[in-house]
Amino acid sequence: MDFLNKDYLLKVSKPSRYIGHEVNAVIKDHKAVDVTVALAFPDVYEVGMSHLGLKILYGILNSHEWIAAERVFSPWPDMEDELRKKSIPLSTLESDTPLNSFDVVGISLQHELCYTNILTMLNLAGIPFLSSERDDSYPLIVGGGPACFNPEPVADIFDAILIGDGEEAVIELCRVIRDAKKRKKGKRYILDEMSRIKGFYIPSFFKPHYDTDNRFASMEPLVKGYERVEKVIIADMNRAFFPVDQVVPCAQLIHDRLAIEISRGCTRGCRFCQAGIIYRPVRERTPGDIIDLADRALNSTGFSEISLLSLSAGDYSFIASLLKELMDRQAEKKVAVSLPSLRIDSIDPAWFDEIKRVRKTGFTLAPEAGTDRLRRIINKTLTNDEIIKTARDVYSAGWKLIKLYFMIGLPGETEDDLYGIIDLARKVAACARSKGKKEVLNISVAAFVPKSHTPFMWEPQIGSEESMRRINVIRDAFQGPFIRVKWNQPEISWLEGMFSRGDRRLLYPLIRAWERGARFDAWSEYLNLGLWKECFMESQIDPAYYLHRRRGMDEKLPWGHISSGVSLEYLKEEYENCLKEITTPDCRKGCLECGVCDFNEIRPRINSEWSLTEKRGGGSISPDAARQKSRLRVTFTKRGPAGFASHLELIKLLTRSFKRTGLDIVFSEGFHPMPKLSFACALPVGTESLCETLDMELYGPVNPEQVKEDLNHNLPEGVRILDVRDITGISKGMAIKESHYHMGVSGIKIDRELLEDFINSDSFEIIKRSDKGVKKIDARKMVKSIGFISDSMLELIVTHTDGPELKPSGIIAEIFRINPEEIYRIKVLKVKQITG
Repeated sequence: MDFLNKDYLLKVSKPSRYIGHEVNAVIKDHKAVDVTVALAFPDVYEVGMSHLGLKILYGILNSHEWIAAERVFSPWPDMEDELRKKSIPLSTLESDTPLNSFDVVGISLQHELCYTNILTMLNLAGIPFLSSERDDSYPLIVGGGPACFNPEPVADIFDAILIGDGEEAVIELCRVIRDAKKRKKGKRYILDEMSRIKGFYIPSFFKPHYDTDNRFASMEPLVKGYERVEKVIIADMNRAFFPVDQVVPCAQLIHDRLAIEISRGCTRGCRFCQAGIIYRPVRERTPGDIIDLADRALNSTGFSEISLLSLSAGDYSFIASLLKELMDRQAEKKVAVSLPSLRIDSIDPAWFDEIKRVRKTGFTLAPEAGTDRLRRIINKTLTNDEIIKTARDVYSAGWKLIKLYFMIGLPGETEDDLYGIIDLARKVAACARSKGKKEVLNISVAAFVPKSHTPFMWEPQIGSEESMRRINVIRDAFQGPFIRVKWNQPEISWLEGMFSRGDRRLLYPLIRAWERGARFDAWSEYLNLGLWKECFMESQIDPAYYLHRRRGMDEKLPWGHISSGVSLEYLKEEYENCLKEITTPDCRKGCLECGVCDFNEIRPRINSEWSLTEKRGGGSISPDAARQKSRLRVTFTKRGPAGFASHLELIKLLTRSFKRTGLDIVFSEGFHPMPKLSFACALPVGTESLCETLDMELYGPVNPEQVKEDLNHNLPEGVRILDVRDITGISKGMAIKESHYHMGVSGIKIDRELLEDFINSDSFEIIKRSDKGVKKIDARKMVKSIGFISDSMLELIVTHTDGPELKPSGIIAEIFRINPEEIYRIKVLKVKQITG
């Protein structure tokens, strides 16, 4: 990517979303591979890069020399506008290649509210929306992810959709494409071959039918022998690919940590939970495999937190021993461990001491419902007493804040259940040892959305107005300082519900809404439900048909030709049990005959013994306070892609680089230990530099030249260590007195007489606006020297004093009265700084 010609990046929010060139990113020559794949995530970078599935596919595809896989994310609306203004096609981060140049565009469908972003990405790439409108010159458009278990609303977009685990199937797909290219075969040949691979759904091989009342009637198979699509399952997680060399992000992620999938699938059988159905059976990784993956991935990435991923991490067979082993190995490196998904009845208070050895990661408890009765209906076999006891244990272990997660609108919910949430929350908050004036409990409330392939798929969804009424009942009960209520917009749940059990007719209002500006519908600031309702009405779609009616138990369903492996008979039986408030036991205690297992290859895989043989970490080490420390001053560059990273992003990038190098960094004490780094200044986003400075502390005596060499092997593109000096025991401040800049103004109309006016003036006030208000700053006092060193280059020297300062580009823009649209074309390079 030519960053000098990407000045529009400075016009958009968070330009680091679009720069790529991260550590561990894989860049291959497309001419040297057989198959190229663009992995498209229809949300912004910081959401997509938080998703482990994307990292797995990226890693496994690029592990094959003959495949090149690259990433692309949905641009935020401001970036979409810039791309359209400049007629720039949407391209990948790795090679800046337009999407329409790839063999395959693989799109991740994590939820139903990403559909308009899919349209944005295809449109920006010049790819027609409908599979039927794309000939062999276009990439194959393939979908995958949990929303694909009912892909019907967007089925006509896709050439193929993968149902189930993707690790092995994506390689089979690439083999088919490689073979087709060698044979000079087209899309129809590829789709025929893919239909023979387990897990691949070819929407064009099926035709929906509707009855005279305009209700879905049936799905007709059009290819003999291809009547039903079975999900594909990775049988053994210990043989599954895991990406230890994960891409280290430039931007701050939503979940900015190393995720290790300790198990896939769940045995609990919560009736509202689609994931609990579609990821069956449970398959655990062995402790030894998890420890090995964590060690290798941390060494490769430099992350400071491990998240143990599972639908129910507390149910992992040796979770207590695993936690202790991980903390014994990682605590002295200040790597924290979090368990993001814990069932209340699986929590052991002994875990708390392990988790908080580095820092107290977040603690979320999910009662889901406010009463024992409603939890029996949804098969979440918890009691209020168990919830309160667990909360008391968490507070007693030192946590100050707990989050409780509830759903409203569950089948069978009454007003008593709403007041049950209120009562339970008050009892949990009362467990906090000392409230002071700070909140001790966050309550998160979301409206229930029935999903396909679950026992509740026949149930109606409550309306958005009724959802808000129920949320208000809960919200209005808590006006004090200790309990805070947050909620998902009911309108978001309404739209999600439309698509979660929808059929192919919904594609037309979807396209219509996109054409009128619908984007990022999962983001409350962008959802326009009024627009959506207009588009449904214009398309003669009745939302009540999809949302608010109880479906007949024998009714044909749009997703009926797609199998999760769990039988329809089992789902019906579970639905009957919910009506009778009968709970179903955990299938770890005995097979419930749901239908997913063949008990040969596909079966529950649960660890029966602690398999770790080697133990590292732990042992006797000196207390941090007693260890020798060295203080180093580091001079480095910040150029190219690194120039678009914010100061906070730069700190994180450097910290991870230091950890990958194995430097024994000194951390601060307290609740959230941070590396002891001190920067001379914070550069504005987009400003490059040849002379940035930071001070850092390391344990032990060090060799500065060796530190420099080691760091330069582990830094992201654009950051280079120029000098490392040992300043231990030297009181040498880093206050910057002067900064020298070269300011490129090529292509910008410059009136040199304005420069003379500035130089000859006694004062030159510039207004600076910020969140703190408006201030007038005399730029003449800041500018020590300014002049042309070539026709298109200025040298600017500014002095630094206490108080507010101005950006160098802002000074130049004011002096030469540069149009605001052209300010972003000023190239700023800091070439020297004088400290004292």
